[in-house]
Amino acid sequence: MLVQNGIFPYNVLFIAYNTHMKYLISACLANQPVRYDGQGYKFEKILKLLENPNIILACPETLGGLPTPRAPAEIIGGSAADVLKGVAQVVDHAGNDVSNAFIQGAFKTLALAQLHAIDIVVLKENSPSCGSHFIYDGSFTGQKIVAMGVTTALLQQHGFKVISELEFLEQLEKV
Repeated sequence: MLVQNGIFPYNVLFIAYNTHMKYLISACLANQPVRYDGQGYKFEKILKLLENPNIILACPETLGGLPTPRAPAEIIGGSAADVLKGVAQVVDHAGNDVSNAFIQGAFKTLALAQLHAIDIVVLKENSPSCGSHFIYDGSFTGQKIVAMGVTTALLQQHGFKVISELEFLEQLEKV
C-alpha cells in the first residue's frame, strides 16, 4: 500500500508518480549477484522501487546461459550491431567466444520487454551486454569507448528507450 495512515512516504513518491510506466532494470543494479564477478550493485533508490509491480529485473548474460561468476568479456572486431550480424565477437578474458550467449540473452531480454510492454529499460553502463553509452574497448585493459552493448543495440533496434543506471539515478534525484 502506498499511503498508510494518510501519510504519503517520500521514498515511494517516484513510484506513485510513475505507476503507469513499466521498467526493465538490469538485475545487478538491484543487488542481485549476477555480475561477471558474482556481485551486484546496491543502489538504495533502485531497491526501494522494487515494491512497484511495474518493474521487471533481468540479466541478459545469465538469460543467455552464462554462469555466475564468469570471466569478464568484451566486444572484439566491431560493434554490438556487428555481433548481432555475426561479424564481430564477444570474447571472454580466456579467449572463448561467448557471442551466442550474449545474443541469446539479448533476444530473451527483448522478449521480456515486449511481453511486459516496457516503457524504459535501465541497463548497466560499460557492460558488453548493457552499456548504453560506453563499453570496454576489447583490449581487457580497462579502456572505455563510446559504444553500446549487444542487448542495448537490439532493444534500440526494436524501438525501446534504453538509459544507463547513471541517467536513471540522476532522474530519481530530481523527484
